[in-house]
Amino acid sequence: MKDTNINTPLNHAPNAWALIPLLVFLFTYLVVSILAGDFYKMPITVAFVISSVVAIAISKGGKLSNRIEQFCRGAANSNIMLMVLIFILAGAFAQTAKAMGAVDATVNLAMSILPGNLLAAGIFLAACFISISVGTSVGTIVALAPVAVGIAAKTGMPDALMLGVVVSGAMFGDNLSFISDTTIVATRTQGCNMNDKFKVNIRIALPIAIITGIIYVIVGSGVDSSYTAGAIEWIKVIPYLVVLVAAICGVNVMLVLFIGILLSGIVGLLTGGFDIWGWTASMGLGITNMGELIIVTLLAGGMLEMIRYNGGIDWIILKLTSHIRSSKGAELSIAALVSFANLCTANNTIALIMAGPIAKDIADRFKVDPRRSASILDIFSCFIQGIIPYGAQLLMASGLGNVSPIEVMQYLYYPYLLGFGALLAILFGYPRKFSKAVPAK
Repeated sequence: MKDTNINTPLNHAPNAWALIPLLVFLFTYLVVSILAGDFYKMPITVAFVISSVVAIAISKGGKLSNRIEQFCRGAANSNIMLMVLIFILAGAFAQTAKAMGAVDATVNLAMSILPGNLLAAGIFLAACFISISVGTSVGTIVALAPVAVGIAAKTGMPDALMLGVVVSGAMFGDNLSFISDTTIVATRTQGCNMNDKFKVNIRIALPIAIITGIIYVIVGSGVDSSYTAGAIEWIKVIPYLVVLVAAICGVNVMLVLFIGILLSGIVGLLTGGFDIWGWTASMGLGITNMGELIIVTLLAGGMLEMIRYNGGIDWIILKLTSHIRSSKGAELSIAALVSFANLCTANNTIALIMAGPIAKDIADRFKVDPRRSASILDIFSCFIQGIIPYGAQLLMASGLGNVSPIEVMQYLYYPYLLGFGALLAILFGYPRKFSKAVPAK
């Protein structure tokens, strides 16, 4: 989301109590689901309603009506509204393409090209390529999630596994792409060139991506290979191909989805997949299926705004920056700073906007190379964004696949390994070339 100001000031008194709603959500949704052994026992909407009530109840701001108004301002933030519009169009496109037969046709194409044991790794590679070309993880998930679920249905692989593959590949490009919001903000706030930050970043991310690909090959080794791909109906593949090409060319994601809906409808009408009323019914069903996702997004926006408004993020910043003693400690603080900001905003670009200026001050004070601080900021923001169950990426994937975000979380090998690998890179000063202290200006 690009319409935020990089120089947004922090002007709220630090307050640890402001983080209580986030802790309530994590306990109510994650802990309760894990203890119950059932990811559907606690609906994510109910968990957000409970945490939102807590956020309003403990908030500053005087009268109850004022606090509710502040909550609504967070829910109606332009970034939140843009996400809602994308979810609506994504639901309409996914259901229209499915009703027309585009998903089955594209699955047959993928399975005719790749052997069964390489399908998961192949989708991961495709997601990496598309996301690094597009610069948006959400756009990549929109394009590939329906195909991934279709492949899972044909091969017997869990839907959550294939959705985890797509999200993992999507976060690879979100972290590295030159046109990604996170890359732009990270480099601008740290005062370095994109290609210099890329040189640091790729040395950490590429080995992790290779390891992840190998894991997906191993995971896919038990895939049922008895399924025989049907005939490829090329005309039904066209909407997906056009969507992928348009996304790679940098076309706005909302325009890409509109084109996909239009092409899927036209092809469906020409091939007899549905009539005009069947087309509208498919769009309506797709939008309706996104209802829970939209509700969660609005509630999350309101709750996280209350945390920000009441000084929760500022408290984290204060605590993280008060005990730095070395350049390595500075790097760890930068990583923790952007990670906590991301947990509290569920948007890695906004987290970078908030944490970037503070990270720059820390980096200058302890002589951390700006290329390295930009890389740390970007990596850890994408690591957190890729694994939180209330982030746009997991919500979109789980919504399109009709599974719980927690189920998908267990298969997010790339984000987990990326976070672990980046932590090791800080502890062991890798890559060495960029770990040397920069001379004072």
